[in-house]
Formats: sequence, structure tokens, C-alpha cells
Amino acid sequence: MSLDVRDIGGVPVIIGAGLAGLMTALHLAPEPVVLLSGASLARQTSSTFAQGGLAASLGADDSPDMHLADTLAAGNGLCDEATARRIVEAAPKAIENLERLGVAFDRDPDGALRLGLEAAHSRRRIVHAAGDATGRELVRALIAAVRRTASVTILENMEARRLIVEDGQIAGLLAVGARGAVAMSTSRVVLATGGIGGLYCDTTNPPAAFGHGLALAASAGAELADLEFVQFHPTALDVPRRPMPLVSEAVRGEGAMLINERGERFLADTPGGELAPRDVVARAVWQQLTAGHRVFLDARQCLGPKFGKRFPAITRLCRQAGIDPANAPIPVRPAAHYHMGGVAVDAAGRSSLEGLWACGEVACTGLHGANRLASNSLTEAVVTAAWVAESVAGAAPGQYRRLSSSFVPPRPDTSCLRPVVSRALGVIRDGEALRGAAAALLPIVAGNTAASDPAVVALMIAIAALRREESRGSHYRSDFPGRDTDAVESRLTLKMAIQAAVALGWRAPTMELLT
Repeated sequence: MSLDVRDIGGVPVIIGAGLAGLMTALHLAPEPVVLLSGASLARQTSSTFAQGGLAASLGADDSPDMHLADTLAAGNGLCDEATARRIVEAAPKAIENLERLGVAFDRDPDGALRLGLEAAHSRRRIVHAAGDATGRELVRALIAAVRRTASVTILENMEARRLIVEDGQIAGLLAVGARGAVAMSTSRVVLATGGIGGLYCDTTNPPAAFGHGLALAASAGAELADLEFVQFHPTALDVPRRPMPLVSEAVRGEGAMLINERGERFLADTPGGELAPRDVVARAVWQQLTAGHRVFLDARQCLGPKFGKRFPAITRLCRQAGIDPANAPIPVRPAAHYHMGGVAVDAAGRSSLEGLWACGEVACTGLHGANRLASNSLTEAVVTAAWVAESVAGAAPGQYRRLSSSFVPPRPDTSCLRPVVSRALGVIRDGEALRGAAAALLPIVAGNTAASDPAVVALMIAIAALRREESRGSHYRSDFPGRDTDAVESRLTLKMAIQAAVALGWRAPTMELLT
């Protein structure tokens, strides 16, 4: 494949055009920036699928301190309290900024923002748009704003394949578009590539969300954090469609109950019931399924005929599957939904690699800890995008470098990995399955095939899960069901993960990856 070396004047490049990428580009204005999207805008971005809203302490009975307390409780000891406090305190103004950018949030008849309740929140503080289509409305408004912003150059249908590193810092990136491979010289790159759900058979994420940014960062030598913490949404619509449609937590916030095919409410004795933290609810649903039961979300009593008006998008999805949620329970099962781990970043979004920032789900800021509090993720993306943009703008552009690359990685393909990842890195894990996954993934990492970059991410998650010999938040080990007294975050590089996998007893041609 021929390589087109493109001079972009050293301007920063944002990889990813979901909520985090769009907001970062807008905050950088009027500084020129290149926004790279692997597909056309609004396609293949998890942000568009978001039914839940943004969490912010806007109610008269609420406060940032209460929002913080709920966040820390859900995070199960692993939140960075200073970061969490800073984000929840900035959340209300972030909502105001989104409104200025054209986002139409739902309001009560009196004109006040309508506030919803979701799991593990002690107050109604979730702001929605278009009922249960918040993500679609956010992305619509922000794409319109970005297209109006002259300083943003949008490159659609162009996929980043490698970050180019020279002398321990970012020197550029390699991307592939319709006309072939392109190299861009820049000393400032922002990853805003979303999550990892595409590694799983059952997921609410688009297939392209396989941890693309994590693979880019890891291959460049950056440090990743808390990779073992994958949140499974308890109530994805149990139909063959992929990605699986989400039945928002807001439905349970309105009083819907989880039952099995016998009509038994199996969370009745669980503290918080259906609004317990997501990891608790997901495990309970999973245990029902593994025992041979089916699980349903029953909103007939709490909403009944009002369901369609309150949740129009979910109603459409259900009816497409032949289900009327006003009159019948909705079949559900857990699905990979959100990754708490990511590129290890500081308060400004800077990674351990000079010239590389991360924002949104691909970043690990410390807000979520071991288990994300519902609707904190969109809030995090919106709030931290401003801080990332400020840091990027304040970094001096590096010198132009003449770039060359003899290897263009193939387009990533996760199809052969999904069964391995789903078996070993699901809701409930154990050491034997994790070691087996490492054995299967290690040679794929070394193979330079279409599956190699996704396998890098999966291997690093498996090694992180093996190293954490406890159960905490979304990471549950059936062979280590107890929680350690001390909460310790995990840090990992690709070199460390490969060394750990090799030390487990398997050998593969990986030495060139360790140099």
C-alpha cells in the first residue's frame, strides 16, 4: 500500500468523533484541529446509542457533595476522589454549555429540566433529551456545531492505524482512508475512540468499538489503567440483533421490576432492589440465566400504557421484536456496555506518552473506579473535554518530522476473538478461563493479522483480571469472591502484559514485541 505523507501544519489531531471528540474539537476553537472519524459522522459511535442521560446535581434537594458520595460508593474504593469531586462540581455548568450549543433537553411543564432517577443515585439528577434518545440528540447538536466551526477540519471515513513515536514522544499518526494510507505529522494527538464492547458477543456497543484507542496507545508504549473493570448493563433487550438494544436503567428508575419466567422478583431481598449498583444487578440476572431461567423487565404496573410516551425509542425497539412493553414483560440479559479502564491520564487528560491525550471512555480518569455510576460517563466526556482542550492548546507544537512507515496494519477484525473474550472476561470470571484466554490470545497478538490489535486489548484485560485476585465492583472472580481490604489501582503496559502471558507457560514468537 502506497503512503501519502500529508502536511497538516502540525495541528493537533483528535481520533474519534463521538461526544468526547466533538466536544474537544469545539473547546479547541479557534485553534485549528483535525477531527478523524473512522466512518461518516454519527455512525459507529457509542454516544449515538446512549439512552441514559447526563448526571448533574441540579435539583433543589441535591448537591455536588451528594453526587460525589453516590459516585464514590459505586466506585467501590477505586475512585480518585479529587478527580470525581472536580467533575461533579463542573457538571451543572456543562449542562448549560450543551444547551448553548443547541442540545434540547427534556423539561417539565413548568419549564424546569426534567430530572430522572437511575440506579445507585440517591436523588433525581439525570438530564435526558428526546426521552430515551439522549445520545442521538447530543451527537446531532454537536455535529451541527462542529460543521459550523471553521477551525475544525473533519476527515470522515479515515481510520487511524498506528501512532508514530520518535524519541519517546508522539511524532504523527498513520491512517487509512478510501484512497489508501496517509501519514500525518503532529506532536499532539487526542484519543476519543470510545469503549471495548465490540470484543464481546453480547454488547450494546457498535462493532467498531473494540478498544481501538487502547490498541493505538498500548502499541505506542503508553500505560493503561484498571482494564479489568468492564461494566455489563443488566438489561439489554434479549434479541438476536447486534448491537443489542438497550433497555435504559431509567425504566427501572420508574419502578419496573426484574422477574424470571415464573414471575419471581429475584432482587426483592437485595439492598436497592432493581436500583442496586449495576454490577450487583448484572450478576443476579446472569445467575438466573445460568440456572436455566429467562429474565424479564416488567413495567406493566408502574407504567403500563404510559410506557410509549415516556420511552418512545425503547417502545419502537420492543415492537420491532414483537413485544408490547405496555402489556408484556421485556426479555433482557446482561451485555458489555462500558469500560471503566482505559489510557491512564492525569487531571488534564495527558497520558504517560508525551504528546498523547485521552478523553471519554477510552481514558481512565479515576472518576468511575471499579463500577461506573449510571449516567456519569456522558458527564465525564463533556466536562473533561474542556480540560483536555486547554492542555492541548497550551502544549507547544513540535517540529515537523519527515515520516515513513513500511507497515500498515490491516483493518481490525474481532470476529474470531468474541467467543474467547465472552467466555473468559464476562460477568463472572475465574483463573482457569483467564489463563486459557491468555493462551489463545498471545499468538494472535504476535501475528500481525486483522485480529492482532483487538487481541492486544483483550490480552491486556485478561492479564489485568488475572492479576486482581479479588472481587471488586464489576470485576468478579468466582475463585476469589472476597474483596481485599486495600483498594489498589492496576497499571499495565503492553510489554508487561506480554511478559506476564509468556510467564504463564506458553511460548510464542513474541520477542520482537518486547524490544
